[in-house]
Amino acid sequence: MSDMITADLVDLDLSADTKEAAARALAERMVALGRVTDLEGFLADVAAREAQMPTGLDGGIGIPHCRSEHVTEPTLAFGRSAAGVDFGAADGPADLIFLIAAPAGADDAHLTILSSLARQLMNAEFTAALRSAGDAAAAAALIRGEEPAAPTEDATEETGDTGDTADTGAVSAAASAETAPGSTGQDSGGPARPFRIVAVTSCPTGIAHTYMAAESLENAGREEGVEVVVETQGSAGFTRLDPAVIAAADGVILAHDVAVREKDRFAGKPTVDTGVKAAINRPGELIGEVRDKAARGEVTAAAADGPAGSGGATPVERGGESGEGYGAKLRKWLMSGVSYMVPFVAAGGLLIALGFAIGGYEINKAPSVMDHFVWTQADSWAALLFQIGGVAFAFLVPVLAGYIAYGMADRPGLVPGFVGGSIALTINAGFLGGLAAGLISGAVVLAIQRVPIPKALRGIMPVVVIPLVSAAVVGFLMFVVIGKPIASAQEGMTDWLNGLSGANAVLLGALLGLMMCFDLGGPVNKVAYTFATAGIAVASPSDLAMKIMAAVMAAGMVPPLAMALATTVRGRLFNAAERENGKAAWVLGASFISEGAIPFAAADPLRVIPSSMVGGAVTGALSMAFGATLRAPHGGIFVVPLIGNPLLYLVAIAAGVCVTAALVIVLKGLRKPVTGTSAQGPGGGADPSAPTPGAKQPVAA
Repeated sequence: MSDMITADLVDLDLSADTKEAAARALAERMVALGRVTDLEGFLADVAAREAQMPTGLDGGIGIPHCRSEHVTEPTLAFGRSAAGVDFGAADGPADLIFLIAAPAGADDAHLTILSSLARQLMNAEFTAALRSAGDAAAAAALIRGEEPAAPTEDATEETGDTGDTADTGAVSAAASAETAPGSTGQDSGGPARPFRIVAVTSCPTGIAHTYMAAESLENAGREEGVEVVVETQGSAGFTRLDPAVIAAADGVILAHDVAVREKDRFAGKPTVDTGVKAAINRPGELIGEVRDKAARGEVTAAAADGPAGSGGATPVERGGESGEGYGAKLRKWLMSGVSYMVPFVAAGGLLIALGFAIGGYEINKAPSVMDHFVWTQADSWAALLFQIGGVAFAFLVPVLAGYIAYGMADRPGLVPGFVGGSIALTINAGFLGGLAAGLISGAVVLAIQRVPIPKALRGIMPVVVIPLVSAAVVGFLMFVVIGKPIASAQEGMTDWLNGLSGANAVLLGALLGLMMCFDLGGPVNKVAYTFATAGIAVASPSDLAMKIMAAVMAAGMVPPLAMALATTVRGRLFNAAERENGKAAWVLGASFISEGAIPFAAADPLRVIPSSMVGGAVTGALSMAFGATLRAPHGGIFVVPLIGNPLLYLVAIAAGVCVTAALVIVLKGLRKPVTGTSAQGPGGGADPSAPTPGAKQPVAA
């Protein structure tokens, strides 16, 4: 990073007492050198990134960063604070602060700066040298790597490169030799080779913690005489460990907060599966755990589709902080199924809607296009679209069940999940049956994996035993035990919905509108959306099901459209970045992308979210009252020709947008007047040193 930081970008006496003030002080140095063209716009981008996730790290370190269109070249500024600045780290304020700026399109540069810096920050000599640096030039040289903090033992020949990706060339050759036919992996005549560990590190943002964990494990390995080779699965992708290195390893450490890619490579090894922060804070303990498991001959199969002893977490369970409760895990299992189901909903629903638009609502009675298709007839093309959409819709419940089971038990859950979901369709258990089938399938597979299995049989478990036993058990339960009660419950719920009318239907629309606008694409939003799409995921949906779908889509369009209107009507209440983002919100809202309002909600949640919920409830209630119907599950304003009562439908959307925009304007107008470049925080007080959290939503680093 020789050209990324100079002495002019270093402040060894940073006097700021807030993270906003610290970012401003360092950003001003970037502006002075011409590396940032718009101070306020850049600070808005920094604040928007900070609002997504705190950038404080343990050990007194803060690394605010962003990609911004106001940056001309990748730049790093450093500040040292005697009093410390709170960047949200668990262990307290940061005294070493690094502001990282990259141009809007410079993903590789941004990731390179962060990952390289993160590894350096795990070197105690490096941070100690920064704290004792006497002048800015020396600190800049130290960060550039021109003045090593202290000589350290070069162990790269044994452990691989400690850069962004593991260089396993030397280790690969040794591993290949030691794992040649007839080799046991130990030297028979010479001294025993060091204990070998392969590791994978990954975190939600894929940069700082990913590489800090890798560096921490490698450092701890060198201290304990253990060879550690790490694969970092970061935002810039990953370089796979050489299969020979994995084969020669004596143990595995998976330190991750998101799913490990290609996890089955580590099957049959003693494995420690934990969160990424554990590798940063206690790497020596993790290495000790792996060695203890290897000494006991304990093989953890959680890293693969292996059969037994699975005591680790599945990819979906690892999608958050370690130690979370079963309620959070259950939500993630369900959302896993929903996320895989939604593309089928969108494709199938839009194809069916197009079929209706071209051929009319009688197109569902058309004969199979295999028997009758005339190239020059519009009805034939309409029938083709409708029948393709119907096939896509037929996958909804099996995909939902299969990927719920996948979220619980990884790939072994797919077979019983899909089988159970298909049975749910066969017995008319519908959407509820799919949910039950997915959860049961995952539980059955996890139970089978806990049965002790002789080593000789482990090879056939993933491809024969687990699919056979789990599919048979799930099939029995769905057909004989719980299928009929669930089908009855599904029928009862459908009858109840079909019986709703008048005030009850309006209240349902208001409730769905509230849910759609509560978290703007989050779990609550997805529950309402899935409920609506499940109702139309049949060949002949009821009139009420199509009304529910219309109300849900209308409410989901309200927040971004309202933010766009508010920034247009009262632009002075928003900063320049928010006004610019409001222009994009017009298109996002019209396309039924609720996430277009997230930057506004992140910057000012106490005003934006309640206002959005009120407007969404108004729109949902009016849509139901007007009797608007919708056969397509997506499309926004572009599928209005397919909507029943389209003019009143647009009136319902406009009413909700106006209500939300008016509430936001009123609530923002009640706060203290903001002058100059000061910003308004969510709580209402103005901070003269802070920019308004940006409406731009840079990709999280």
